[in-house]
Amino acid sequence: MTADIELRHYTTHRTTQLRTLLLDVYAEVYAKEAQTDPFCAVDRFAKGLTSWMTDPGWTCVVGYDHGQPVGYAYGAPLYPASGWWGGLLTDVPAGTITETGTRTYALSELMVRRPWRKTGTARRLHDALLAARPEQRATLLVLEDHPKVRALYESWGWQTLGDLRPRIPNAPLFHSMLLDLPPDHGPVVATVPPVKP
Repeated sequence: MTADIELRHYTTHRTTQLRTLLLDVYAEVYAKEAQTDPFCAVDRFAKGLTSWMTDPGWTCVVGYDHGQPVGYAYGAPLYPASGWWGGLLTDVPAGTITETGTRTYALSELMVRRPWRKTGTARRLHDALLAARPEQRATLLVLEDHPKVRALYESWGWQTLGDLRPRIPNAPLFHSMLLDLPPDHGPVVATVPPVKP
């Protein structure tokens, strides 16, 4: 049940205490992976978090259960010079990955602490983050070896665009996904152009 989960929205105007909170939750959620995978190291995540939080369009939603943080989601719009699509390995029409600054919102992180998993909290964070976005669509990355997570996003309307390996040291292979964001923020319907074989 998520009835008691309070959702709070944040922007770059409140980053000092919020950054510490986000890092603490990440360190807990990825404690096991960080022991063996350099890509999951807290220091690497911290550098990326700094970059995201200094983006003027960055937004974040944190869920609280009686004052205790349970998880969060954050992202920012993709600007024309964004390197988001730089590691795309799938051949798609050039127009599919052309960014204007108002076309695509990148959902960078969505995580929930273990006691609140499988309670609907992840979906609430996801929906709250994207509900008021003015962009046409959203994008996110799912690890290739996490098919259950990919299937969950598909059940929420996301569709796979192709494979992508970020141009970051030790980066694993991801599935890049897209989701349409209708102007009225009603039910979403994902559409992806045909991928060349």
